[in-house]
Amino acid sequence: MSKHLDRGMTQLRSDLVEQFGVVEQMMGLSVRSLVERRPDLARTVIDTDDEVDAKDVQIEEDCLKLLALHQPVAEDLRWMVTVVKINGDLERMADLACNIAERSISLDLYPLFRVPEDLSKMVGATINMVRSALDSFLEHDADLAQKVIKQDDAVDCLNVEMIRELEQRMREDPEMVEAGLHCFSAIRHLERIADMATHVAEETVYLVSGDIVRHGHITETSNDDVASEEVS
Repeated sequence: MSKHLDRGMTQLRSDLVEQFGVVEQMMGLSVRSLVERRPDLARTVIDTDDEVDAKDVQIEEDCLKLLALHQPVAEDLRWMVTVVKINGDLERMADLACNIAERSISLDLYPLFRVPEDLSKMVGATINMVRSALDSFLEHDADLAQKVIKQDDAVDCLNVEMIRELEQRMREDPEMVEAGLHCFSAIRHLERIADMATHVAEETVYLVSGDIVRHGHITETSNDDVASEEVS
């Protein structure tokens, strides 16, 4: 690996970690705004989205420049392709955090509406998945990535349980239907963030082992295939 490529990849890694820090903060604030009825926090989240969008474009452009200038192969090529994908996932997580913040602002009109108690549990599980997914990528830890993938089922179960609770409450009190729908939407956005974390973990498994685990199937990349990539 050339020194210029090595330096560029190190900077990409640093930029990705910085982007994750901002996105994680957005997720935390968006949910706090929902639970604590803090529209000021929600607006902070929404205002931060432009920063994330700009960083998203910068990371992708830097990655494409490195690909064009240095034409990396094998593991370095896989790493950089994975960076592009994960960078996109982080940007989408930020968008989902903004969606949650918007639902929070709407819910502020219904001070008597209470969010489901399990929401905090779902938030904790989702943020843990996102953190672990990024750690698995940074540390090339396929085992940790597999654990993240398995954790998605628990978040899905919490999502289903809370949706059922909201449906029951809306049936019992029609005046709370609009508020219930806003909360319903926020919970679905949170579940989608967990899906994004799962995708990061799946890409990490591919990066480390060459196995494609998306859609519940595994395709193994043989040593001969890797050698062919290096030759080409």
